[in-house]
Amino acid sequence: MSIYQRLPGYTWLRTQPRARAVWQSLPLILHLTRQDLIERHTGSLLGGAWTFVSPLVNILVFVLVFSSIMGAKLEGFGAEIDQYAYSIYLICGMLAWIAFSNSLGRVTRLFKEHGHLVTKINVSLLSLPLSVLLTETVVYVIGMGFFAGFLLLVDFPLSGYWLLIPLVYLLQCVFVYALGLTLAILAVYLKDIQEVVSVVLQVWFWVTPIVYVLEILPGWVQWGMQFNPAFVLVDAYRSLIMRQQLPDFLPITLFALLAFGLLALGLWLLNRTERDLRDCL
Repeated sequence: MSIYQRLPGYTWLRTQPRARAVWQSLPLILHLTRQDLIERHTGSLLGGAWTFVSPLVNILVFVLVFSSIMGAKLEGFGAEIDQYAYSIYLICGMLAWIAFSNSLGRVTRLFKEHGHLVTKINVSLLSLPLSVLLTETVVYVIGMGFFAGFLLLVDFPLSGYWLLIPLVYLLQCVFVYALGLTLAILAVYLKDIQEVVSVVLQVWFWVTPIVYVLEILPGWVQWGMQFNPAFVLVDAYRSLIMRQQLPDFLPITLFALLAFGLLALGLWLLNRTERDLRDCL
């Protein structure tokens, strides 16, 4: 019995055509992920080391610029921590947003960019977005590793709530996969989708309290933020890391329902259009 046959759910996978196709595409997914991580820095002096350098530099900028130079502060975390509180607040949001926006933008372009692969190889279209999510997950994990190191250096406590961060990130991946899959299908037929997504992501960033605090907004806007998926994610990470408490139940539940609703929509749309989609590519 192979190692794959020992994994939970193997029997179920064998009975589900689409799930089985994704499972069989696992070697391709891992190959595309590895190729993506290598090729993004091909020809540079440091090569793959940039995968580690970039997240580290981002965190250093957030800490040095906003804590030391600009002196931005959030109160309520103790005298020794207050000078770094805004940097921690900012990093929580930025790491999540970078993974979210990069993944969504790249998945939206995926079918068009890999059209040559889709037409030459009978690859599962459901499996291709997974390679993007894996790549961005590697970058996110590296960034979170440096972030955790910084928190230890400034004596900010790492609570047991950190164990729930992977669950929030998994929910984030489901949402990005579902929305990205839907947009990727539409982008094959509507050429403007990629440009629209790029503009929407820029606007989405600024209407979400990532670099500013929620409390500066009017009350009715604060209430409406529970329906902003990006804010729900960012606030969930901040609850677990900074406030050391569980995220608010209602917003995260609505987010989960939206994510799985979009997933159902994406799967339905792919079932209806897959044959024509492959021909268009």
